[in-house]
Amino acid sequence: MSYLETTAKFYTEVAQTPQVGLCCVQSSPLQLPGLKIPRQMREMNYGCGTTVHPNELANTPTVLYVGVGGGLEALQFAYFSRRPGTVIAIEPVTAMREAAIHNLELAAQENPWFDPSFVEIREGDAFALPVPDASVDVVAQNCLFNIFKPTDLQLALQEAFRVLKPNGRLLMSDPIATRPIPEHLQNDERLRAMCLSGALTYEQYIEHLVNAGFGQVEIRARRPYRILDRQNYGLEEHLLLESLDSVAFKVPIPEDGACIFTGKTAIYTGANPIFDDQAGHILQQGVPAAVCDKTAAKFAALHPEEILITDSTWHYNGGGCC
Repeated sequence: MSYLETTAKFYTEVAQTPQVGLCCVQSSPLQLPGLKIPRQMREMNYGCGTTVHPNELANTPTVLYVGVGGGLEALQFAYFSRRPGTVIAIEPVTAMREAAIHNLELAAQENPWFDPSFVEIREGDAFALPVPDASVDVVAQNCLFNIFKPTDLQLALQEAFRVLKPNGRLLMSDPIATRPIPEHLQNDERLRAMCLSGALTYEQYIEHLVNAGFGQVEIRARRPYRILDRQNYGLEEHLLLESLDSVAFKVPIPEDGACIFTGKTAIYTGANPIFDDQAGHILQQGVPAAVCDKTAAKFAALHPEEILITDSTWHYNGGGCC
């Protein structure tokens, strides 16, 4: 049995019998006025963060959600669109599709504004998304892509890139590892299905996104997720997993490399009112300006006496240099 077959079997089990505590949260960190989430849907919230970022959902974008789970985030996306055809959820596991359909019917009973037709659930998987090229504004996935081995992960990212319109966004939430996960844990298929052993390091994760063609990546949040302790996982020391929420944009990669925003700012402290690097970056004296990590590194190297670079906050919501 392949690891993907093991994953499908595992999620058939947890679709039929929800496992409270499977992932780090059982209630979404995003609370929306007038949205009631059925209890069973909350119990099946098998995610590690959130992909629903309101500032990415203006003008009723078409959203393709990969791995519907219990339907919670599909429901949250529908909250912003409120019409048929704008949220498409892709799910390969029959039992999970059935559970999500049932949960969305329950949600319609508790939310007068919601109609199950707002979310279309289709059979399919991340490696062959059943939509045309450049046809959706947003692709989202929560705690699914970390299950994939590197070659399969790259295929899934390339598929997301294919179906996105130019300037479209890939919204992701996945565990990452603070150091490489040992091979004996990576090869444990059930631990991988449980989102505990397939996580990449932050650097590897971002590299995969850029290799798939995404020219800009913004880190929305980075927080502790789980710990793999010495005793239970055969480790010399504890290994912390973190949850990373990101938005990757389908824009060209600049000649000098992709723009990665992690919450750094640049503060000009020189004598002139304005600093202009003649490359599109203008800083007002004493005023913090959001910059990508690439620009921050250039400023730190070229203007160490005039420009202060603050540390990454790992919480970035726009307004940057590029």
